[in-house]
This record gives sequence, structure tokens and C-alpha cells, in this order.
Amino acid sequence: MTDARRLTTARLGELSASVSVPAYDRSAVTPGIVHLGVGGFHRAHQARYVDDLLASGVTDWGIVGVGLMSQDVRMRNALAAQDHLYTLVERAPDGGVQGRVIGSIIDYLFAPDSPEDVLALLTDPQIRIVSLTITEGGYHVNQATGGFDASDPAIQADLQPGAVPSTAFGYVVEALARRRTAGVAPFTVMSCDNIAGNGEVARGMMSAFASLRDPELGEWIGSEVAFPSSMVDRITPATTDADIDEVGWRFGIEDAWPVVSEPFTQWVLEDRFPQGRPPFEQAGVEMVPDVEPYELMKLRLLNASHQALCYLGYLSGYRYAHEVCTDPLFVDFLLGYMSQEGEPTLPEVPGVDLAGYQRELISRFANPHIRDTLARLCAESSDRIPKWLVPVISDQLAAGGSVRRSALVVASWARYAEGTDEQGAPIDIVDRRRAEVMARANAQREDPLAFLRDRDLFGDLADQPGFTEPYAEALASLHEVGARKTLETWEQ
Repeated sequence: MTDARRLTTARLGELSASVSVPAYDRSAVTPGIVHLGVGGFHRAHQARYVDDLLASGVTDWGIVGVGLMSQDVRMRNALAAQDHLYTLVERAPDGGVQGRVIGSIIDYLFAPDSPEDVLALLTDPQIRIVSLTITEGGYHVNQATGGFDASDPAIQADLQPGAVPSTAFGYVVEALARRRTAGVAPFTVMSCDNIAGNGEVARGMMSAFASLRDPELGEWIGSEVAFPSSMVDRITPATTDADIDEVGWRFGIEDAWPVVSEPFTQWVLEDRFPQGRPPFEQAGVEMVPDVEPYELMKLRLLNASHQALCYLGYLSGYRYAHEVCTDPLFVDFLLGYMSQEGEPTLPEVPGVDLAGYQRELISRFANPHIRDTLARLCAESSDRIPKWLVPVISDQLAAGGSVRRSALVVASWARYAEGTDEQGAPIDIVDRRRAEVMARANAQREDPLAFLRDRDLFGDLADQPGFTEPYAEALASLHEVGARKTLETWEQ
């Protein structure tokens, strides 16, 4: 990138015409949103929508990002060095590439260095929305009971009297408590994570956390703070060194941390913002009274299909999603899962052709220019399978429907979690419950249901013959003949 120019406000006018840049005056933008958990998805999705609004003349809804984890110092440093600008690269299936500099993040605070600065920001009346991408596991839901799991040491630390917050829960609840004391209206908490009913989950877990600290505060948060639900969709793989290099040679930009995504983007949002909101609809957000049909469609078709392809694909020797989704054997399996198991559990989705949506998903997954790794899709399965696939299985069992494909998906996760592939090479299992899932997986050759007996993940599925029979059959086949041969015979 020797000929590239470092991305800063002063140099925007020097950039190539091949990349679009903010045409608005960023110095005139004031903050209205604080976002916790600034990663690739937020920067490709919500920040892009807000950037559109700023370009249209809206000036009071800039985003201030907050990093909570120790590793977020890297994002702090990258953004600070380039005036919080970054490059969004959209890669189309036909090879077309569009670059755009995003300017909607106007500041970024690294919470471990300045917790009081973060709290002062969150209690500022100007901040009317706090949005979250803290991952599916960040809500501390007990998968078996649906209640709040307070066992995390960081949560326990944040519950101590006078504690300096370290978690999203600690910061949000402390800020809301301070606003309440000061007579400042509460901000709206807007979850953008892939969880069914994410707004209600956020409300339930945040108020439960607050109640452990102060029952009256918990009741107030549950009744007085708005938690709209949302459905968010845009495939955004992790940024690679090759992506950084490409931004340099293609656009002439030296960007420490660009973000890459597909062209497709969708955001369906419950219209519940008592303290006001940006005119999101002007940027293409679908503002609706009820998000549930859309979010169930996305979670049970797109997200669950990612799980359906990643373990089987990895065990079969593939390493990227697009490789799997150009293999007719896998395409047939995915379409079979979606139409025969996922779709029957869905309510009517207004304005959506579900068959067309399923075909479009395969096309999106098969985009060779996104290069979404199977390792990324296989990560944190303990937070994904229980939320995306287990509800499909439960609904299908209750209705007497097929769960055969879902059983193979769960069995393929169990086989993957053994930590070695079919050639004996190690697999790096990335999961917050890594030790437990690997221990159960490595006990299943003697006890075929060992993995499934983790009630925190699967509830009572191990007690239901309608599921355990195809699951045990699938696991035995994966052990005996491998993933591809199992898939070849599974639906015959």
C-alpha cells in the first residue's frame, strides 16, 4: 500500500473517484446513538444506514462507539488514527466491487480506560438510543430455563455495591439508574443481535440483572424502558489482511480496518422509540409493529442454514461457505432443510415469498467474492444452535413433522466438536463452553447421546425418541463413513 493515502478527514478530497466519501460536514454531526460492541457487522449495517441519513441532512443522530472488551483496544486505535472513518467494501456475486467511506461513527470510547467517560456519555440527555451487538451469548440467557444466568464472574463483579462496570449489562443498568435519579428520560435499548425476540430478551435479562442489584430498579427498567425488537441481515465475514491490501491497491486508501460485506442488506425494526429516533425508513429500514415473523424467518432459514452447512462442509474438506453452496449435494440438503423443516415452523411473513427467499439465500451463500469461512460459522455454536435450530426441532416434534435433517446438523456439530477432522487433523473449537462441549463430544463413541444430554443446550431432546433415533443414526454414520457419504445417503 505504498501509494495509498491514510484515511483521514483531511484527505477525503484526495481519494480516487472510484470510492464514495461523506459529502456532509461531519463536524456538524452530534451524537444521538451509543453503540456497544462495534464490530464488522455493526459497521457494515447500522452505521451504513445512519451514514445514509447523515448524507440526507439529518445531523443529530451520529454514533459513538464503545468497546467493552480488552481486545477492543485494537478497534479504538484503528478508528482513532483515521478520524473514526473506515471503508465499507461491497462485493457482488458477479465480481463487482463498490467502495464507500463511512463517516457516521463520530467517536469511540474504550471503556476499560475511561468507565466514567462512558457513563457520562450514556447519561447525557442527547443520547436517546443505545444499540447493541454483543453476540448471542452476551445476553446471559439460561438455555434450559430461559431465565437470567448470573454465573458469569464479570456479571457477579458488576453486581457488587459500588462496582465500576465492565459488562454491557453493568454499563446500561448503571446509566439508566443515574438517568432515573437525575430525572432524565431513559434511552431506548435497541438490540441488533441474532436472537428471536431480541428486544424482549434484552428487556428480560437487563431487568433481571437490575433486580439482583435493586428490585425496584429492575421493575422500573422492565416497565419504563423501551426495548424494540429487530431483524438484521447482511453477511459480513471477518476482515483479512488481503482485504486491507485490496482497499489499498483498488481504492488508494490506507485503512487499518475496513469491512467487507455482500450487497444485500435488510433491517426490520419495531417502531417503539419513546425518546425519538432517526427517520430510519428514509434509509430503507422496514419499520413495523411486529418483527417476529421476519426475525423467525431469518433465524430459522438463514442462520440455521449456516449451521446446516458449516460442520458438514468442514468435515467434508471445504473451508468456505461459497464452496459448499456450489456443491449440488449440499444445496439439495439445505433447500430440503429449509422447505421441509424450517419453513413449516414459521408464521406468515407479510410480503415475503418464502420459496424465493430460500433460493436467494443459496445464491447469497454461494457468492465467491465474500469468502465467508466455515470456521467463523462454526464458532460459538453453544450460543447459536440452541437459539436457531433447537426451536425448529421442538416445533417440528410437537407438530409431528420431520426432524431428520436437523438431527444430522446437530450430530455434525457433535462430530466437529470432537476436535479432529476426518483425516485426524486438529480442529480449533471456538466456543465459550469449549471444555464442556468437547468433553461430551469425546464421550459419545461409547455413549451416543452424551453430547445431546447437555440440558443447558438441548433441553429434553435426549428424552425424545423422535429425535434421538435419527440423531444416533446420523452420528454413527458420520463416525463410520464420514460427512459426505452420510449426506449422499441421508435423504434416500
